Amino acid sequence: MQVVDGTWPAAAMVEAGPWILREGRGGGKRVSATTLRGDLADSWTDDDLQAAEKAMALMDQPALFMIRPGLGAAEQALDQALDARGYQVVDPVNIYVIPAQALCDLPIPRVTAFNIWEPLAIMREIWEKGGIGAARQRVMDRAKGPKTGIFGRITDKPAGSAFCAMDQGIAMVHAVEVTEPCRRKGLAAWMMRSAAFWARDNGADWLSVICTTENDAANGLYRALGMDLAGQYHYRLKPLAESDAS
Repeated sequence: MQVVDGTWPAAAMVEAGPWILREGRGGGKRVSATTLRGDLADSWTDDDLQAAEKAMALMDQPALFMIRPGLGAAEQALDQALDARGYQVVDPVNIYVIPAQALCDLPIPRVTAFNIWEPLAIMREIWEKGGIGAARQRVMDRAKGPKTGIFGRITDKPAGSAFCAMDQGIAMVHAVEVTEPCRRKGLAAWMMRSAAFWARDNGADWLSVICTTENDAANGLYRALGMDLAGQYHYRLKPLAESDAS
């Protein structure tokens, strides 16, 4: 989870009582969700929960928490408390990992995948068409460690774009997007292998990637590449009150 924060960083992170509050500035759930602090995870109260809700409202963000089931009883207790308050589970996520070297066993076919930073204009267009707009692209710009874009081509046509950054010896791939006409042709697999070569050459021991559990195509790809399920998390989102939604 530290690598998630390091490679896909929030605009700001603030420790407040038992919480880590994230300011996302439109960059999506991962950079906007509040989480428990590891050193104070067992100390939160209902008052702390209300304070976190108010803090997120002041940041003009929905009340959103990330729950990491593998981190113990405090996370489970928070999950149950949020459920009792009407929070809904949204976007359960799988985290996959593999030794970077394991995906360096095949050479990348010529003019199929390239590691490029900063992203080309066509890469940004591919992201935009896939719903990865300017605010999420600014998340990539905020990443401090080594990073690269991955540009994919099929039949000499621009077809894919992804982002990879490194933290603590782990390279994590984000924002994998392949244009609709070019899907199911193996390009995403070559892009992942291109990320693995970049990771290995930049000193990373591991390659990781995140996707929602409902994304059958992505989950199938990462399993087919031999990646192991390393963890999971989900979000709890407080529904808008009818008065807020009107």
